[in-house]
Amino acid sequence: MSREQSAGDRFRSGGSRSVDVESTFHLIERARAGDQEAIERLFARHLKPLQRWARGRLPKWARDLADTDDLVQDTLVQTFKRIEDFEPRRVGALQAYLRQALLNRIRNELRRKGRQPHATDLDGIEVESVESPLEQAIGREAVERYEAALQRLKPEEREAIIARVEMDYSFEELAEVLGKPTPDAARKTAHRALVRLAEEMKRAAE
Repeated sequence: MSREQSAGDRFRSGGSRSVDVESTFHLIERARAGDQEAIERLFARHLKPLQRWARGRLPKWARDLADTDDLVQDTLVQTFKRIEDFEPRRVGALQAYLRQALLNRIRNELRRKGRQPHATDLDGIEVESVESPLEQAIGREAVERYEAALQRLKPEEREAIIARVEMDYSFEELAEVLGKPTPDAARKTAHRALVRLAEEMKRAAE
């Protein structure tokens, strides 16, 4: 199998969960310069975690707009075609950028299908009252406190929590996304972030 064929297969499949030591920042620089292999590696690095995030976060009506995995994959393909427009300004910026691109895609799907939901949630997306899996797991009120507490954290803390808790990143993958030198450094970052989150949620409840 040629190197080009192997890279294409990884692009379509989402790649493995093995450690990729090249930092996200470096890959973004290469991708913005037109390096197709870097784009494929970024795609593989973010596809599966973003699919996990979408399955846990989106309410059922949004997941039913289209096959969730296909929607995520197509969103990433279209987003990476315009990667030269993205400038990473902080740790975890690409992860947040891709989540926002997916939310924008869902909004477009709603408009295209003429959907008229009844309430508002999920970063401004109009939704019905059907709960997401995350809300079903911990309750809508707890999700609201969680969301509010997340916004009071530093960007790196917020991205570490979302990546670890919602996107099910391994510590190896988390090190890649956050630019940490080792999985243990990523583990410590996530632990500190979760402690800060708990403090903020407790403070809000008092």
